[in-house]
Amino acid sequence: MIKVKEYADRKSDAANAKAALLEKFRSAAKAPGLAKKLAVRDEVARLRDVRLAARKAEKQAEQQIEAAKAAAVIETEMQRRAEEAALIEAKQSAQARRIALVLSDEAARKAARDLRYAKRKAVQLGAR
Repeated sequence: MIKVKEYADRKSDAANAKAALLEKFRSAAKAPGLAKKLAVRDEVARLRDVRLAARKAEKQAEQQIEAAKAAAVIETEMQRRAEEAALIEAKQSAQARRIALVLSDEAARKAARDLRYAKRKAVQLGAR
């Protein structure tokens, strides 16, 4: 014959199980090694946080160094481009001076030739 538990029996069994579980946790909290375990756990967490902060600071320092290197490279490149531009400007200026000199020499030559032609023409007209 199967015994059927009544509601009151099931309720009291659940309360007893709950009380037993609560007593188990209370006794575990009073265990002598628990405080030591918690202290060790806290120390491990503190050391982990210290290592994390150190890695973060190291990474930030590396990023600053990389940024400084990049800035130096950019500055060097800008200086090189400025020097290139100055050199090109100097070459263009020298070429413009040479062209102006050639043009002025040619203009002077043409003026001297025109003057010679004019004198010759004047001589020819005067001799007639």
